Amino acid sequence: MHHDGRALAGVSEPRESRAGADDNGSRPPLPKAAASDRSLTFAGVALAAVYVPDAGNGDLRLVETAGRATSRYLPPERLPLSGDSPAAHAFRTERPLWLDLADLADLAPRPGGRDSEGQISGGRLSEGRLSGGGLSEGRLSEGGLSEGLPTPPSAQSARAQQPQAPPTEAPLAALPLGAEGRRLGCLVVVGASPVGFEAEQRRFLERYADAIAGMLRTDAGRPPPSSLLSPALRSLGVGSFVLMPDTGRIEADEALLELVGITPDDFDGKVDTLLAHALPEDMHALISVLEPSTEAFGRRELEFRVRRPTGGMRWLSLTCRVVASTDDRPEQVLGMVTATSVLRQSADDVSRIQWLTAALDDATTVHDVGRVVVTALREPLGADRVALAELRDDRLMVTVLDPPQPDAWPETWRSEWRSEWPDAPVSALPTLQLALRDGRMNLWSAGTALEPALAGIGAGGLAVLPLPAKGRVAGVCLVGWDEPHDFVPEERSLFTATAALVGQALNRAHAHDAEQELATMLQRSLLPRRLPELPGGTAVARYLPARRGLQVGGDWYDVIALSEDRVALVIGDVQGHSAGAATIMGQMRTAVRAYAVEGHPPDVVVSRANRLLVGMETDLFATCCYAELDLEEGNTLFVRAGHLAPLIRHPDGRTEEVQVEGGLPLGILAEAEFPMTAVALTPGTVLALVTDGLVEAADLPLDEGMRRTRGALAAADPADPGRMADELLGGLDRREDDVALLLLRYDGMKSRPIRAGWAVWRLPDAVMHARRFTSRTLRKWRVADVADAVLLVVSELVTNALVHTQGPVRVDLMLRGDRLRVCVTDSSPRAPAKPVSVDWESTGGRGLLLVEAMSESFGSMPVADGKQVWSEMVVPPHEPTPEDPEPGTDPGPGTGTGTEQGGVP
Repeated sequence: MHHDGRALAGVSEPRESRAGADDNGSRPPLPKAAASDRSLTFAGVALAAVYVPDAGNGDLRLVETAGRATSRYLPPERLPLSGDSPAAHAFRTERPLWLDLADLADLAPRPGGRDSEGQISGGRLSEGRLSGGGLSEGRLSEGGLSEGLPTPPSAQSARAQQPQAPPTEAPLAALPLGAEGRRLGCLVVVGASPVGFEAEQRRFLERYADAIAGMLRTDAGRPPPSSLLSPALRSLGVGSFVLMPDTGRIEADEALLELVGITPDDFDGKVDTLLAHALPEDMHALISVLEPSTEAFGRRELEFRVRRPTGGMRWLSLTCRVVASTDDRPEQVLGMVTATSVLRQSADDVSRIQWLTAALDDATTVHDVGRVVVTALREPLGADRVALAELRDDRLMVTVLDPPQPDAWPETWRSEWRSEWPDAPVSALPTLQLALRDGRMNLWSAGTALEPALAGIGAGGLAVLPLPAKGRVAGVCLVGWDEPHDFVPEERSLFTATAALVGQALNRAHAHDAEQELATMLQRSLLPRRLPELPGGTAVARYLPARRGLQVGGDWYDVIALSEDRVALVIGDVQGHSAGAATIMGQMRTAVRAYAVEGHPPDVVVSRANRLLVGMETDLFATCCYAELDLEEGNTLFVRAGHLAPLIRHPDGRTEEVQVEGGLPLGILAEAEFPMTAVALTPGTVLALVTDGLVEAADLPLDEGMRRTRGALAAADPADPGRMADELLGGLDRREDDVALLLLRYDGMKSRPIRAGWAVWRLPDAVMHARRFTSRTLRKWRVADVADAVLLVVSELVTNALVHTQGPVRVDLMLRGDRLRVCVTDSSPRAPAKPVSVDWESTGGRGLLLVEAMSESFGSMPVADGKQVWSEMVVPPHEPTPEDPEPGTDPGPGTGTGTEQGGVP
């Protein structure tokens, strides 16, 4: 069903005056509404009237009106030039007169003015208000815009049939019409909003008045044309439309069709026909306006581009508002479209592009490119968020976020925050996926319906810039605003230039980072991913690569849990900072760890690592500092191979450099000796192992660097070892070499275990003696409740050791809390093997199965001269008695403690 535009727009009929109309006081007829009325509505105009001077009697004569021409807004046919009406005042002074409600409420009558008549004195209303809805000598009165003339009967009868007029108080403006020093008339407009005319609306009305004056000037010497207001709007390039969102039908005037580039005969009344002429990059913003949600009933503005039939591009500005139905659903969208001139870039814009080009040329890494993008876009554009991400396969790898705090980004981003920055599959962001596939810039204005992951970035506006590079999309840049943001043409130009430059720079940086990533990934894979949790201390480590060349080097560290109460700490440095140094580093770390877990003492571990490096036939050497710490007693054994001495921070804050006897660096002499140095640590002591990259540089002597590090170690708070390590590293802007740092805060064991040992002789009744030793020890420890299971485990393990190995055999028992540990050590390096299957005719193989069944946990580990098979069981708690042994003591005399060789219990 066809809808008439008047009903859709909610505007009343304009009135036009014929040239040379009779001056008998009769009013011109009211023709059908023109589409230009809608444009005036969006300019804040409820009524527009054009007056021209009448040479015959010296009055201003009304020639045309447009807008809501109700009886309350009927302007007078004539206004005396000698009067103080707004129109006469503007005509005489040739200056526009703007009368807002706020102005009128505060104005006072000018001395000598006609206050009783409410006339203008000096450009002000003497009564200071617009009353009754009409204008009489500068006052809107019930009779209409006249000099107190009564309302004609025809107007009175029409009043009852027309819509209710807007509020009686309204702003008013009078703009002179003139050209080349000639006074041609006056344009009088009544505002539609009580807040008055905004600056943008005033500029539009001044342009509108100039256009009307231009038409009057063209017809100089002849009667004014019968139509001025609508042709003047068309000359400004202003079109209007009424859209029904439910049906997609749109009523557009000829001016709008001409702006888009469609002839009236080719227009089918569908909104899709108009959208087909818009550029794809602006389609999302247009759809958000033309398909409004229930929350978007306010005024909306945006700029977009259309492709003309000739192939050229035109910028258009759209202003619209939504009319709601009775059920608060969007029923109509009323809009105005004007042509927008694209301004040339200013000198500042050119300088900005030049700066961006130079800054990106100096950016060598992807992270550097991201920092340049943030500097170029966020603050200059007043943006709240900027994100730069690389497109790798089907994932977005974020490289820079500003602001960097996770709580500044949507929940979807925070859930993917597994490392320094989040990363997520592109499929999780369908709107962004479409933009990346098309490779076009997309600008979404405030109120656009986007998935939460994107809507949370820019609720007031979001710019999505795919970054092109060599025929592909290298990444994407997101710029978001929290408050509503209008995308002006200058910003669009800046976005286009930025995307192209950043895409190329990102491609170059990615090639650089690819080489760097290979070396970095190699080094990270060779360093420990996490440090073990220790029962009597806390260890933290830091590694920073050199800032020159490949950011990879030969520094390494490791924390090796040797047993429940012993830990080894090692730090080393292979000569150079290259991929080759990183390779040697990985081999040395693996070798040291392997020798350490075998149970060798520190000097043997370092000596064997030295022999390995000498035999690798490399020109590189390495330094190393190795420490083995007894977490129960605090006794530490140090070995130093050409490395820096360790540092110690005592509980009282004092620091010292441990005087460890040193040996040659690894890889120089195969027969080098590495003596051990013993140091006792007290709980609360912090042990620091560092590499020379932290304490030495071209402008920093080693002694001064060690002094500074000791000072930082003394000033740091040992309660947080992680923060302590960060404070020791400091800014390190001068970093020329790799830096490795390993800290251990020794706290001591909260509970010390009880131990007992027995050296088993190879006698026919050796198993019986081992069982008697175990039984007696369990009674002393008051854990005889588990004696049967423990005796069975001891019998099986000792029997296996005696039967399948040569050399000494030893039994060790340890009780810590509710855990009892049985260890049987022999001289064979081969781990015990459980049988694959056991049948009824098998004569052996059941022992290990029984041990495993009786144990809470069970296993074997290599030691210096063989292996140790262990079993751990849970024992019920008991109340201590005076007869219980003190922690850390053996059960008493008569039991083997390792010095005895197995007496008869």
